[in-house]
Amino acid sequence: QVQLVESGGGLVQAGGSLRLSCAASGRFFSNYAMGWFRQAPGKEREFVAAISWSGGNTYYADSVKGRATISRDNAKNTVYLQMNSLKPEDTAVYYCASASRSSRLWEVGAYRDWGQGTQVTVSS
Repeated sequence: QVQLVESGGGLVQAGGSLRLSCAASGRFFSNYAMGWFRQAPGKEREFVAAISWSGGNTYYADSVKGRATISRDNAKNTVYLQMNSLKPEDTAVYYCASASRSSRLWEVGAYRDWGQGTQVTVSS
């Protein structure tokens, strides 16, 4: 099992940027693909981005493609999500998660362990 703690959320104006971090505990962090999801009030949790265990493959939701960059530092047991050109519709709680499989990483069911989330609020 992997324990995950997100940080870096906050209030930002539209057009601004944020870098979210997810620190993982556990010896086998580098074995797992990692993902970022978000959930806005009254909406289902949705996929944002994912990265393979090596960092060699990345995947993005259409809604953030071109504005988001997911990366990882296996030496630091940390995964990052850089979000640029933020929009009010990006407002949500952002969660990182460690995957239990390497396929269909856009699905919530691909992930076993979840962090507690960090709030991102984008003002217009």
